Amino acid sequence: MTTVITIDGPSGSGKGTISKLLAARLNYSYLDTGALYRAVAWKVREEAIAMDNEQALKTLLDTINIEFRNEQIFVDGIEISTAIRTAEIGQLSSQISAVQLVRDGLFALQRNICMKGNVVIEGRDTGSTIFPEAVNKFYLDASLNERARRRYQELKVKDPAVTMEDTIASIRERDERDSTRASSPLTRTDDMIHIDSSDLNIEEVVEKIISRLK
Repeated sequence: MTTVITIDGPSGSGKGTISKLLAARLNYSYLDTGALYRAVAWKVREEAIAMDNEQALKTLLDTINIEFRNEQIFVDGIEISTAIRTAEIGQLSSQISAVQLVRDGLFALQRNICMKGNVVIEGRDTGSTIFPEAVNKFYLDASLNERARRRYQELKVKDPAVTMEDTIASIRERDERDSTRASSPLTRTDDMIHIDSSDLNIEEVVEKIISRLK
């Protein structure tokens, strides 16, 4: 029987790192739903498609080919693993994820991928919308300043011009957009186990999740 573990949370909460390690410890597959939206955002930018052009967005979703190969991400045969991890694509993917047409297009893809075996899936609506029936659902969080510090450490390697102040403002803006969007907003449901990672290291968070698995 397929087992799905969902891990949701806001930007910079450590979902990606924790989910990868958890999947490795349990010998599960790992699905980063945020990467799917970033891949679509990258393609939207490449094609210069406007957010309100529903027909163009639908055509893109009907034809785009997103593949995960050994932790690398390919869109229509082009390797974009690094290209989608910029602040620009992050902001664009947040805007893209608020479009119902896009969410509907990726919903079935995420369900299908996870039904093929045991999976740790992370994102912003994996436990509330994609797999509400999952038994093991977690909500990973941290303080705004801590999340901004983590994201700043990640971004400054790619963009030396980025500042801590810009990062805090960007995360605050994204929190607002993700939690107030009409379609599948970021939310912590009553059946999610809440973990605040502000003062925990990576291993401590993984151990805490494993200890709470049903």
